Amino acid sequence: MEYNNMYKTILNELDQVFDRINLDQVRDLISAIEKHKRIFLMGVGREGLATKGFAMRLMHFGKEVHWCWDDTTPSVTEDDLFIFTSGSGEIGHIHYVVEEVKKTNATIALMTGVPDRKTALLADIIVWVPASVYKGKDNVVPSIQPMGNLFEQSLFILLDMIIIMLVDKSNNSFKKMSVRHRNFE
Repeated sequence: MEYNNMYKTILNELDQVFDRINLDQVRDLISAIEKHKRIFLMGVGREGLATKGFAMRLMHFGKEVHWCWDDTTPSVTEDDLFIFTSGSGEIGHIHYVVEEVKKTNATIALMTGVPDRKTALLADIIVWVPASVYKGKDNVVPSIQPMGNLFEQSLFILLDMIIIMLVDKSNNSFKKMSVRHRNFE
């Protein structure tokens, strides 16, 4: 496919995804983020990279943030929010962690491309990102891209938008956030 047609097609795919995202679901996640002091996150593969980027920005925003599996990650309590990203909604080790976190009564949020699979049944908050995803099956925006690219791109952009929305609703600012940026680069 020719370069101009390719990027225009991909941008059109993204446009279709964002037109279909349920803003009420996004608002529910934002409310949970505002409510909780400590936030844990988990995702794997390219979804995990987007989720790690979000974890970094939540820390810059001023939240106490913990990435699943880090050696310094503390125990989860009922006062915490745990955000999971699982494109297919059935990633085995993510589902296992969700089951374990459920026992703590922490709030569980799931961002997924397939909102009716087993992991979603355990979540308190679901954000459906209706993009073509690896091993997906729902009525999602199809893609010319391989595997879960469209879901992963949409997830990264949506998570960045959530940070902007959080800043807009608070007395925080990008300038205040930049003070929390690592200063030993």
